[in-house]
Amino acid sequence: MIVALVVVAAVILLLLILIVAGGMLIVVGGQQVGVVERRYFGRTLPAGRVVAMRDEVGVQARVLPPGLHIMFPFIYVVRKTDMLMISEDEVGILESIDGLSLEPGRIFARHVEGHDTFQDGEAFLRNGGQKGPQIDILPPGQYRINTYLFTIRTQPVVTISKGQVGVISARDGDPITPGRLLARKVQGHQAFQDGEAFLRAGGQLGPQIEVILPGRYRINTDLFNVEVHPATIVAANQVGLVTAKDGAPLPPGELVAVSAEGHNDFQDASKYLEAGGQRGPQYDLLKPGTYYINPLMFDVQLDKVAIVQRGEVAVLVSNVGKEPEDIPHEERLAGRERYVVPAGFRGIQSEVAGPGVYYLNRWAYIAYIIPTTNLTIDWAEESGGNGDPGSDATGASGVRRVQLFNPLAVISRDGFEMRVSVKVVIRVRPDQAPLMVAKIGSIENLIDHVIHPMIDSSFRNQASSSEAMNFMQDRADEQAKAHARTREELEKYHVECVSVLISQIILPQELMEIHTRRVIAAQQQAMFIEQQKAEQERIATENTRAKADKQIELVAAQIGVQIADQTKQKTIIEAEGRARAVQLEGEAEGTKILAIGTATAEAYDKQVEAVGQLNLAGIEVTKSIAGAGLKITPDIMVGGTDGAGGANVFTAFIAQLLASNRNALAASPDQPENGQPNR
Repeated sequence: MIVALVVVAAVILLLLILIVAGGMLIVVGGQQVGVVERRYFGRTLPAGRVVAMRDEVGVQARVLPPGLHIMFPFIYVVRKTDMLMISEDEVGILESIDGLSLEPGRIFARHVEGHDTFQDGEAFLRNGGQKGPQIDILPPGQYRINTYLFTIRTQPVVTISKGQVGVISARDGDPITPGRLLARKVQGHQAFQDGEAFLRAGGQLGPQIEVILPGRYRINTDLFNVEVHPATIVAANQVGLVTAKDGAPLPPGELVAVSAEGHNDFQDASKYLEAGGQRGPQYDLLKPGTYYINPLMFDVQLDKVAIVQRGEVAVLVSNVGKEPEDIPHEERLAGRERYVVPAGFRGIQSEVAGPGVYYLNRWAYIAYIIPTTNLTIDWAEESGGNGDPGSDATGASGVRRVQLFNPLAVISRDGFEMRVSVKVVIRVRPDQAPLMVAKIGSIENLIDHVIHPMIDSSFRNQASSSEAMNFMQDRADEQAKAHARTREELEKYHVECVSVLISQIILPQELMEIHTRRVIAAQQQAMFIEQQKAEQERIATENTRAKADKQIELVAAQIGVQIADQTKQKTIIEAEGRARAVQLEGEAEGTKILAIGTATAEAYDKQVEAVGQLNLAGIEVTKSIAGAGLKITPDIMVGGTDGAGGANVFTAFIAQLLASNRNALAASPDQPENGQPNR
């Protein structure tokens, strides 16, 4: 018995020595895998096969796991390789060099069961595994895979960070439905991590309507191309305006798609299409937030929120709703513009939006911001600020200046050019704002196309009918006329004219110099008159002062005057009495003289008749001379040749004397026209 045991042990030891010495004992380490090639004593591979099964000659589909293996070295050759390691951040992409052929039109091999994640090559081939890129992938781990049968490469897992979205495009699947831009959604593929489930459920080739959200995904990137895009972020004070690239067509005449339900703010594009979403600009919008939207399906444009400040209203023009012709008769706004409509109708909305923040879809509604406080338009030289025409500023008084023009240049009737600075203050009441928008469109249009031409024309017309100096002097009247015309004109546009003010009128320098000199002269004349009055008042003052100083003398003089006046009255009375007596005496004497004169005249007339007028005159002269005691006879008489010469000389002298006397009498004013002396 003992001998038999010794013999058996010796045989075993001999066999072990032979195995080791002949290379029959194969040791595969714990992190290794043995790839076996059978060279002899087996069946030939079938046509088209490149990897052998267990009884076939060739590289075997099976592998040797870690441990001791006895292999006849002249029959088998074993090559050791390291086990395949897939880390947590990787996936394994496989391609088989053997197996059944792919179905026509397919790019990836279909999934088969029972191969222990490609570690059992024989089971893979036996169960109908297909040649080519495999749809299945290797998750993280260690694998004993036949690297002769399967080509393996590792790729990082797909990572979608926060604020990003993954857009998928499939390289295999059914054709996209005709008329659709994106492949339809299918279920069960676990965010495209199960490619076999995707294809089995009828997943379609091309860009996918579904997206993947932030996270880590083990996706076969040979089957699915993943593009990472930023998510749609709508910041505060913004809105997102959405345009759909796929969906039903818009109805004729519509500018904005109708609202669709259930699409979770356009994040579920499949639900959007199922709800009848339409292609084009959308009525619904995105409020501030982060949205994981497929950019292949929706385009999002960021816009500012509509802010209506204090002192403003927003007039909304709706591009959606029923046509204005459909407004029931009882709902029509009496006396309103045609296109000012109630809510729900297309056109200018009769209700305005007051101060606040509005998430407004500018494709569906156009907002016109209308100031309702006083607005001032200036035609003047800019004295501060940037001076740009059209500038908009609010002063300390709260009156907003909306536009600045150059001063008006007008020509007066007498041909002088004047520059007139004008300020127009207007106001739009909130209830009138929609009507104003319907009439003219905006405040800018009102200023540029109504107020500015009207003010310019008005002042040109007024200036052409007045002289330059009169225009400046009648400034208040000109201002009142301009205000009346502006108020009447602006009422047509539902705008209130608060005031029209002429700030300044600048006349030509030469005309102003003439006017200045004229005014100065008038002022000087007035000054001289005032000085004269002042001097007169000073004289009166001095006179009063002098009278006050001489008051005692003045009183005495006044008493003396009164005494003198009484004396004068007494003298006048006495003189009147004497004059009356003289008058009476004169009247008596006159009567006597008249009688004597009458008698003398009668006697004289008779003497003339008796001796002749010339001789009588000589006699009278002689008497007068004699009465006066004059000596007219010379002491020596010189006579002529005849004895009568002396008498003739005397007679001639007398005659000449009488003639001179007659002429003197005739020239006397006391001589009456009949030649008779005055009596």
